[in-house]
Amino acid sequence: MKTWKHRIAAVTLTAALGLTLLAGCGSQTEGNTETGAETSSGPIELTNVSYDPTRELYTAYNELFAEHYKEITGQDITITQSHGGSGKQALEVANGLEADVVTLALEGDVQVVADVGLIDEGFTSEFPLDSSPYTSTIVFLVRAGNPKNIQDWDDLTRDDVGVITPNPKTSGGARWNYLAAWYYFEQAGQSEEQILESIRTLYQNVVVLDSGARGATTSFVENGQGDVLIAWENEAFLSLEEYPGEYEIVVPSVSILCQPTVAVVDEVAEKHGTLDAATEYLNYLYSDDAQVIEAENFYRPSTESIYNQYVFSGDSNTITEIPADGKWIIDTVKLTDINHFGGWSKAQVTHFADGANFDQIYEEQ
Repeated sequence: MKTWKHRIAAVTLTAALGLTLLAGCGSQTEGNTETGAETSSGPIELTNVSYDPTRELYTAYNELFAEHYKEITGQDITITQSHGGSGKQALEVANGLEADVVTLALEGDVQVVADVGLIDEGFTSEFPLDSSPYTSTIVFLVRAGNPKNIQDWDDLTRDDVGVITPNPKTSGGARWNYLAAWYYFEQAGQSEEQILESIRTLYQNVVVLDSGARGATTSFVENGQGDVLIAWENEAFLSLEEYPGEYEIVVPSVSILCQPTVAVVDEVAEKHGTLDAATEYLNYLYSDDAQVIEAENFYRPSTESIYNQYVFSGDSNTITEIPADGKWIIDTVKLTDINHFGGWSKAQVTHFADGANFDQIYEEQ
């Protein structure tokens, strides 16, 4: 098993953007079996298998990393991006899609890849902050003027509200959505039986259950379906940016701290001879330059000084436009985290495994 110190000590390498999905992306490098170092005979190729809403983030990040790599080594690296529902992406890698790295929506999806032996044990300790270089949370996106006056999670159980959310069986973001709703009803003092009934009612209002977060955004924004989108924070802000004046963000009273998890797919990277490159690709996500890109793409940076540059004091739970000064993080919402649910292993068994809580409430519809 590779330790965090091993990861941090890796040789500095970088990345350039490649847009075509290659299921078995090879490398132009050969591994040195004695030292583990990479010796290059041409451009290095990496495949980053990620989840739906990170397309824009990694397009920008890969370009930054390419410049960094070229400056340090004089070499080129090509990064192939693959995006989809996080749970589905994890299964694709577990079933043979040759990713050098995964940057998925949650630890539980990375664990799916680790469970088939492709990722070494202890992957959450291999990079800082539980291998989560940026975070997010869950908010509501509504149409301009908020015609249904949606303010909090209980409004999503009303008979007159149509909800758009992805499917927790295929989407990591959807699992965060579900757990944030659960936490709200729990904080409202409901018993477990009452919470299950509230969640059941919410999902009875779901108009479209897309396979991934980006598909859910398309259903709401482009297809005009539903009254409210339960969304990643970054997806909601991207919609404000792309469609000014057409949508508003409603920040619920409570939500959940979403921790996307990154990991080197050790077995694949070792086979490709890209282990050091893949490691540094993830290390560099913690650099100041990368943290700024993450914040500019509406992910919450993990570096405190950079995070604080993007926090503003909101006097309302509604955001109608991106502030002119670029500060977009409302830092007053009460956030829980996955530890409240016993970690992802327990949450998966309790809520999302076959026959668990979600199946019970959704199959009854």
